[in-house]
Amino acid sequence: MSAKAIEVINKAISENRRKLLEHESMALLEAYGIPLAPYVFIQDESEAHKADNIGYPVVAKVVSPDIVHKSDVGGVILGLNNWREVEQAVKTIKLNVKEKTGNARITGFLLQKMLPRGGVEVIVGGIRDPVFDAVIMFGLGGVFVEVFKDVSFRVTPVSINEAKEMIREIKSFTILQGYRGAPPVNIDSLAEIIVKASQLMSELREVSEMDINPVIAYPDGAYAVDARFLLNFKH
Repeated sequence: MSAKAIEVINKAISENRRKLLEHESMALLEAYGIPLAPYVFIQDESEAHKADNIGYPVVAKVVSPDIVHKSDVGGVILGLNNWREVEQAVKTIKLNVKEKTGNARITGFLLQKMLPRGGVEVIVGGIRDPVFDAVIMFGLGGVFVEVFKDVSFRVTPVSINEAKEMIREIKSFTILQGYRGAPPVNIDSLAEIIVKASQLMSELREVSEMDINPVIAYPDGAYAVDARFLLNFKH
């Protein structure tokens, strides 16, 4: 079990928060070896130069315990190409949030490198079922999950072979194999993310829900871009 993951969860519990903040979610994935789009957490615009360490273009996202949908309050700005643009974007987000919410607390800002186009978006999720305990889910991202419910499930822990079975089970597996001239994605990389996510759900009993969405799959690997974790603990 990861000491870093326990530290992240204990901090949220000490603040009586059931939802991890964006940078905490990234730290949890990192602790379990799940590949990420490079990111850095900053407090304010004075640290905008730290974006140089992850490469451009980047996206800037507000981190706040009070904001559920960041885009609705102007809390996300895409396509920033240097630290001065990042600096201005953070200032703009601050103004947007104040105008739209009034008094939402801002913990800081997540700067994340924008991944290249051409990948396939998938989702890896987890829930804690009252009968089966920790259950892991896999499916294609976007409308495939929301409309067609095209997903597969397994009880954790999941082996690498079971993870590959989960991937092959979805109806839209053809898209992952390469469709209309698109190259096939790296199934091994996706399977490894499923295994590591299942380990996370098995070991971290306080996690009640997990959504790693999207994970973007390419021919040479797969990378988590965003994640949401909900905790369940006694007061």
